[in-house]
Amino acid sequence: MATIDYQVTGMTCGHCEMSIREEVGQIAGVEDIQVSAHTGKLAVTSSAGLDDAEVLAAVEEAGYTAVRVA
Repeated sequence: MATIDYQVTGMTCGHCEMSIREEVGQIAGVEDIQVSAHTGKLAVTSSAGLDDAEVLAAVEEAGYTAVRVA
């Protein structure tokens, strides 16, 4: 399993976190999602390789912007 971290802008509350979890959770292979409006961080753990473009599109679909943290 691999975990990839992202920085998300625009989150302000638990509803924001829930929206991101819902969208990212639809990606095949995602095992765990940790998201915090307080820190703006998103950590996605997957049993398969994650496609950054797919994760970023899911975050955008939820109404936010994200960038991968190296």
